[in-house]
Amino acid sequence: QVQLVESGGGLVQAGGSLRLSCAASRSIFSFNVMGWYRQAPGQQRELVAVTTITGRTNYADSVKGRFTISRDNVKNTVYLQMNSLKAEDTAVYYCNGKSLDWGTNNDYWGQGTQVTVSS
Repeated sequence: QVQLVESGGGLVQAGGSLRLSCAASRSIFSFNVMGWYRQAPGQQRELVAVTTITGRTNYADSVKGRFTISRDNVKNTVYLQMNSLKAEDTAVYYCNGKSLDWGTNNDYWGQGTQVTVSS
């Protein structure tokens, strides 16, 4: 059973920073893509940032220049450094891993971590 465990969420003032962590139960090289998504109350889950197995990254326009996704292949952990936080960044943040296992595409999700930005 593959597990993705997020940590690092919390309450922060606008303009502040947080770093989220996503620890995987297996090598992150086994995932073609790993990323972060978020879901605010009453809204659909949206992509925040992704990183591929080759190290390419992609960001939502709303977070470009403020958020940075990175990976530690030894610790099997993906991070999301969030700077200059805004009230509109308030959401539950989910870690996601996409893999192709024995010809089957799999989509794994963590349990989510709450980020609340006070204005």
